[in-house]
Amino acid sequence: MPEKGRILSKPRIFFGLTLILFSAVMALSFISYLMNWKADQSQAGTMLDKTIKSSNIFGKIGDWLGNIFIFESIGIASFIIAFLFMVVGTLILKKKIFKPWKTIGHSLFFICWLPIFMGALTKGQGVLGGVYGYQIMDYLNSIIGAVGLWTVLAASILLYFILEFNLRPSSIKSKLDKINENTIGKVKSMMPDSNDDFEADEELKEEAEEAEEETASRVTVSDISNHSPNTPINTVREPEPVSVPKGFPEVPVSADIETITTPNHTSFEAEPREVSQSVNLNLSSKPTIPVSSPEEAFDIRPSAPSSGVATAPAPTQDDIKFKVEVAPVIDILDDSEKQSQELVEKHGLYDHKLDLAKFQMPPVELLKDYGSEEISINKEELEENKNKIVGLLKNFNVGIAEIKATIGPTVTLYEIVPEAGIRVAAIKKLQDDIALNLSALGIRIIAPMPGKGTIGIEVPRKNPTMVSMRSVIASQKFQNTDMDLPVVFGKTISNEVFMADLSKMPHLLMAGATGQGKSVGINAILTSLLYKKHPSELKFVMVDPKKVELSLYSKIERHYLAKLPDADEAIITDTNKVINTLNSLCIEMDTRYDLLKNAFCKNLKEYNKKFAERKLNPENGHRFLPYIVLVVDEFADLIMTAGKEVELPIARLAQLARAVGIHLIVATQRPSVNVITGMIKANFPARAAFRVISSVDSRTILDSPGADQLIGKGDMLYFNGNEILRLQCAFVDTPEVERLAEFIGEQKGYASAFLLPEYVSEDSTSTVGAFDPNEKDALFEEAARIIVSTQQGSTSMLQRQLKLGYNRAGRIMDQLEASGIVGGFNGAKAREVIISDLHSLEQFLEDLRN
Repeated sequence: MPEKGRILSKPRIFFGLTLILFSAVMALSFISYLMNWKADQSQAGTMLDKTIKSSNIFGKIGDWLGNIFIFESIGIASFIIAFLFMVVGTLILKKKIFKPWKTIGHSLFFICWLPIFMGALTKGQGVLGGVYGYQIMDYLNSIIGAVGLWTVLAASILLYFILEFNLRPSSIKSKLDKINENTIGKVKSMMPDSNDDFEADEELKEEAEEAEEETASRVTVSDISNHSPNTPINTVREPEPVSVPKGFPEVPVSADIETITTPNHTSFEAEPREVSQSVNLNLSSKPTIPVSSPEEAFDIRPSAPSSGVATAPAPTQDDIKFKVEVAPVIDILDDSEKQSQELVEKHGLYDHKLDLAKFQMPPVELLKDYGSEEISINKEELEENKNKIVGLLKNFNVGIAEIKATIGPTVTLYEIVPEAGIRVAAIKKLQDDIALNLSALGIRIIAPMPGKGTIGIEVPRKNPTMVSMRSVIASQKFQNTDMDLPVVFGKTISNEVFMADLSKMPHLLMAGATGQGKSVGINAILTSLLYKKHPSELKFVMVDPKKVELSLYSKIERHYLAKLPDADEAIITDTNKVINTLNSLCIEMDTRYDLLKNAFCKNLKEYNKKFAERKLNPENGHRFLPYIVLVVDEFADLIMTAGKEVELPIARLAQLARAVGIHLIVATQRPSVNVITGMIKANFPARAAFRVISSVDSRTILDSPGADQLIGKGDMLYFNGNEILRLQCAFVDTPEVERLAEFIGEQKGYASAFLLPEYVSEDSTSTVGAFDPNEKDALFEEAARIIVSTQQGSTSMLQRQLKLGYNRAGRIMDQLEASGIVGGFNGAKAREVIISDLHSLEQFLEDLRN
């Protein structure tokens, strides 16, 4: 064990000393940079140029550090950064020179305010305030002026001293009162009643000092050493009456005989000293004062306590022992929480990825690289469009004060600021005229721009840039996201990657005419989810009436897909199976809500966190719950063939399933009001619209026009409930999806797809035949006792109590129904239990055996 401890301490020493050394390097580099900052700044970008020599003591590394921290950041406050590295290094070495949290708090205060103060002091000249200090100072100065800036700085400094030194009025007053009381008490104790008494007291002190010297001269250590061992040393003091002058307190005098044993057991009798009987007020003779004990004269401490009548001096306030005890922390955890903590300490947190621990997430290289996607700026095209817009508006007496262009992958946004007095409606009416003048399709006017005081005119580019799926998947925004279900759509007009969290939407309604990019959009959503979520965290229920759009994902059935227990294929194409699947999802939703209710959780994220912390017992039916995403590619066909049987479970799932992690993505190419009804629209706040045929369809899907003005090929509008954004959907081709599905399918998966609860339609007749006692399940009798004792005919309860799969529990329930123990299927409710008590059940089972 000691050898292991030494091995573990070496990394601590290494990292601690490394941080301390790095802090010293930073500090020295900063000092050198401040001395030669103009030269160092010019050399900061020439790291690899050997011909240029650096003036910093640490060379170009020092130039780079000074330029990054001092010039481009926080000025001389960068020394605090170096100081913090030193503090962390000392903490790693377990040298608590500074209080960590207090030091960090003070450091953050000075890092925030010192650059601003130096920027205001130097007025932006030099590098003492850095870019941060200058920018903040300049911003505050433009808003509140110079006086306001210095007022803010003074107030922040004053607030710091008040909080640090506790300078509240009440505390200052209490401290002053305490100082006054101590001063007055000391003065009173030192001052006698008159000046004469004070002079006499001084003479008495001098006489005491002379008496001590006289006694010391009579008795020496050499005298002690000449006496025989074990002979006691007697010191005799006889009481004498003492006349005390007026104004002096009476001092009692007593005679004590004390035996003093020397270190070498030698004793002797000391000559008694005379005590002065009176004190002359004229101070003509030198008075003497009695010595209270021989130890004061000889400085010899007795080995045993004195037997005299003199009492010990009363203890002062400082002599009182003060003991502080910290009350023990009372453990208020109940037994279940203690048990969960013990399980976590023993086994660690529950890892839902353990079944597929070696599963590898797909690499970005599976997606095709289409080369550089940088937007090329055609200045001639921009200038031509600008002149046409300005000229057309001038012809209709619409003056423009300012115009700005933002170039996106597909369209260019021209933002115009009309002159005062121009009505917005006058510009909106000119949409067709602007499109005619520009000779372009897809002109869309946004009047006014949300959050801006401008009017936007979106004009398609002559040479649009394609947005590949690889570019958005490889972006830092997608790779570093912390969303639960990240969905990357593509890029905005400003060429930024646009993402949304499906768990926050919580459902998505997509519409678009044939060939406008709707299926590609679905593939982009599925691809982004497959790149981020482990198979244990996400399951798809795919409905594909076309039978060809989602068939590519059949290879990932044992990893990501969910299906009914009796289904042959995970991707559903039959309308009847779609109805059963939707109702099965409703049963799954109700089951999950029961689990959340028993676990006292509000949503799936809280529930899974509790389960991972082992606070939920799997024996009570609790399990890790993955997200379930229902994808319907052609909703119009389902409505046309099934109607209300599909609409009602879809609406119920959209209303309730969000909290239990079931989310819907519904797409259709015919967004008419008889397909997307008001009940469905009300529960789908997030909508994505590709190009549609008419403005009526655009209003159906978005509640506003605009989708009919899109140019197709992935050009889309996204509505999140607040504003409409124009996006260019990322393009993912069929071979890319195939490679992705093959990569996942070739890896080890689960034994089967995720099984949804079994659903039997209400109008279907019971398929339970005549009961054969010889073919009953081995757990038939035990299951019957559980059902009768609880009076609840539930298949899920048999699963939990007997730890069975859903198929076997369903077969046992069918046998119980055929034998007459429980009634028929009752929809979402539990079956009726016909036998009322266990005694009757045992008689019934005995008859079956015979």
